[in-house]
Amino acid sequence: MAKNTTKQAKTYYDKVHTWGRISTVTALCVLLMFPMAICLYLGVFPPFEKVFQGLLKVIPLYWSVAVVEVIFYTPMLGAGGAYLSFVTGNIVNLKLPCAISAMESAKVKSNTEEGEVISTIAIATSSIVTTIILAIGVLAFAPFLETFTSSALLMPAFKEVIPALFGALGAGYFVKHWKISFAPIIFMLIILVFVPTIGASTLIFPGIVASVLCAFIMYKVGFLDKKEK
Repeated sequence: MAKNTTKQAKTYYDKVHTWGRISTVTALCVLLMFPMAICLYLGVFPPFEKVFQGLLKVIPLYWSVAVVEVIFYTPMLGAGGAYLSFVTGNIVNLKLPCAISAMESAKVKSNTEEGEVISTIAIATSSIVTTIILAIGVLAFAPFLETFTSSALLMPAFKEVIPALFGALGAGYFVKHWKISFAPIIFMLIILVFVPTIGASTLIFPGIVASVLCAFIMYKVGFLDKKEK
């Protein structure tokens, strides 16, 4: 029975990685086809020197962030969830919270077979629902978009959507796991005090490192028990 289970798991992960690579390469080709089609249609191609000079300014940041994201997010999202998330995008704002919330509701842990399945289903559902809602929103609110965004009464609300989302999602975790929450929160608040212009995508990585280190130290000194680790 154990051998059959292991074989099925290997077969599942083999298929996940096979289709994940295919979907990733396909998505990359589709993304590159649009600017290529514009260049071919207009008969204008940017000089390689200019493109290279522009890439030099963003490659050190975005390539390092891309590598770090794979290292940090994949254990939480699982293999299938990671492929889906990196193809569909918006991981921090949507895919990761959906996966964590779904695993929390199903009472399973990440980096397990159960967590892998739940995370993949949650992220796939999130991607489908997001696409449908966006399509409906574009069709329904396009005539009123300029009115909404130019309204002095509604405009401040649009700027607080992401903080409101993360506040609502994070409040439950902070209350339930308060021992391992207060240290990284204080750490990130200190960073924001000294560097108030730091971006959320840049802040999340030192926050993850601080969370892991603080939790490890508190566990070693006996402040946490095994259930809270």
